[in-house]
Amino acid sequence: MFRNQYDSDVTVWSPQGRLHQVDYAVEAMKQGSATVGVRSNTHAVLVALKRAANELCSHQKKIYELDTHCGVSIAGLLSDGRILARNLQTECASWRWDYKQPVPVAVLNERMQLKLQANTQYYGRRPFGVGLIIAGYDKDGAHIVRTDPSAEVAEMHATSIGARSQSARTYLERNLDKFAHSTPDELIAHALLSLRDTLPAEDNLSAKNTTIAIVGKGTPFKIMENDEVAPHLAAIAGVARTTAVQGAGGAGGGNPPPPPAPQGGAPPPAAPAAPAAEEVRM
Repeated sequence: MFRNQYDSDVTVWSPQGRLHQVDYAVEAMKQGSATVGVRSNTHAVLVALKRAANELCSHQKKIYELDTHCGVSIAGLLSDGRILARNLQTECASWRWDYKQPVPVAVLNERMQLKLQANTQYYGRRPFGVGLIIAGYDKDGAHIVRTDPSAEVAEMHATSIGARSQSARTYLERNLDKFAHSTPDELIAHALLSLRDTLPAEDNLSAKNTTIAIVGKGTPFKIMENDEVAPHLAAIAGVARTTAVQGAGGAGGGNPPPPPAPQGGAPPPAAPAAPAAEEVRM
């Protein structure tokens, strides 16, 4: 995207009917490190890929506890994500103070919609350049909720946001029918397998760059990092990736065999060129 005369403020519409400031915020969300949310009938799981700016930095926190029954994972601008996480924590604390019970996840959804949309309507503001996945459990069961900078807030069975998140969504769509009756450990394994598909072929999940959170029936919201993550990563270590390496002709990563030569000794037709890999900015 390039700067033009229609992106100076969020209230300026382009001739095509678009708000470029919102488009830029969505692009910032897409460039954040990936995070995945999955739910069953009784539990909801968040897994997130933490990023370090360089080898001298610690990995940035990606999952925040909101209350004992819910938490949130972010992808995009971490500063904006912290603001929204703190706002949700305030909403949870205020509701608990007033009503002496946890806030329903549906109420959090409505208030987050208003918070996000306000920044797309008023002059002098900008949209939050971050997407959220909220995981919670209340009287209505387990919830996974996805938000984006345009103030679209939707409840999902499973979802992913961030860089290369389409690969994770492909895995989730293929295995969607398995999630409803999965045990907590199986749900975590599915979430990690989908998150692993967002990584380049030469990278892998590790205890340092992976965070897991779970909440559900009889399970308060819990964040697992470092040594607590290692057993879950070991459980999926022997499972092959479902995504093929870009430019590879088969599951083994080699080029496909050439087609057989036609009769008469003529050389075989040339194989079609592989499409150029789309650049993905991490």
